Amino acid sequence: MSIHKLKDPDAVKLALDEFVQLGRTAFLEKYGFGRAREYMLRDPLTGDLYDSKAIVGAAYGYAFPDEGPLSADVFSGGEATVERVLTDLGFDVVRVGQEWSRAEVEATVRDYFQMLSFESQQLPYNKSEHNAHLRALLKIRSKGAVELKHQNISAVLHQLGLPYIQGYKPRTNLQELLRQVVIEFISSNEGPMSTVLDNLESTTDPGDRLFAGVLVAPPVVEVVQPTPKSARLPRKYDYAARDERNRKLGHSGEAWVVGFERERLEKEHRPDLATKIDWLSERLGDGTGYDILSFESSDLARFIEVKTTNGGPLTPFVVSRNEKDFSDETGDAFCLYRVFQFASSPKLFILRGGLSSNLALEPMDYRARLKAIRS
Repeated sequence: MSIHKLKDPDAVKLALDEFVQLGRTAFLEKYGFGRAREYMLRDPLTGDLYDSKAIVGAAYGYAFPDEGPLSADVFSGGEATVERVLTDLGFDVVRVGQEWSRAEVEATVRDYFQMLSFESQQLPYNKSEHNAHLRALLKIRSKGAVELKHQNISAVLHQLGLPYIQGYKPRTNLQELLRQVVIEFISSNEGPMSTVLDNLESTTDPGDRLFAGVLVAPPVVEVVQPTPKSARLPRKYDYAARDERNRKLGHSGEAWVVGFERERLEKEHRPDLATKIDWLSERLGDGTGYDILSFESSDLARFIEVKTTNGGPLTPFVVSRNEKDFSDETGDAFCLYRVFQFASSPKLFILRGGLSSNLALEPMDYRARLKAIRS
């Protein structure tokens, strides 16, 4: 048995079809191969990558059914030899595993911000199509590698306190070059970035007024690398502060939570308590340390502070000293309602208890007065 006997490209195509049908894990397990470390066969149309040695081993079985497929231990010459066999048969083999280049990272960052711009305008776009287009440019990057890079970009934006694409949850194990390129892109595209933030703020009505399925668990947060002071962005990019200043968005979010609470209590067979809900911030204004007085089904008070954003669940938000102190004093009766994706498909998670125990709090401002001069 020798892989150099393999001269039939149709046998390789049959192996590729089986790979797609079974999936990578099942295909490799069936033929007894590990994941490729260096060389991958690349589909020139889709950019999809396939483990080259496993494909050749399976293709040999299709070409010579009496001999059967080649096992991993009969290969000689390693992946470089497999590359030559596949190349001679007209297939595209690429070398993977290299660190992403600046050109690759810049192309990926541009693509990400194009999608973020579409999302901020509530325009339709297809993540899979963007992924495929990028892979056609990047040549050696797999679909999963591109998706991970997009998640890494979300992580950088999250670290900077900026909104990110909702479908790409932040993944923080990222290349330092990527962080640099994202910061450079934001700094050199102030106009488009400000437009994205303005677009996200402009819609202040809920995307859906139904409450079925809106309550979700708080997100699991990965350890966030500290952002270097040199990476601090202009104050106009402070998305959390923008949300806090957007009184119309805050008011709409509170009204939506009042509706949610009424429906919750009615479902818990306490319509009498639903009629007693008090929207204090609407009636008295801010300053009480919470926005809404609601109730548990057991008649106990539930003090609700509402924070609303059109961004994702990890979008940072501002809490006041008064809210923090009131929550710490009130304990489990205090509930922070984090409403997110408000303009598209509102979702909500609840943090119960003192804010100091639930949140990582970062001081933002100081109360200042002139120092006394000692004579």
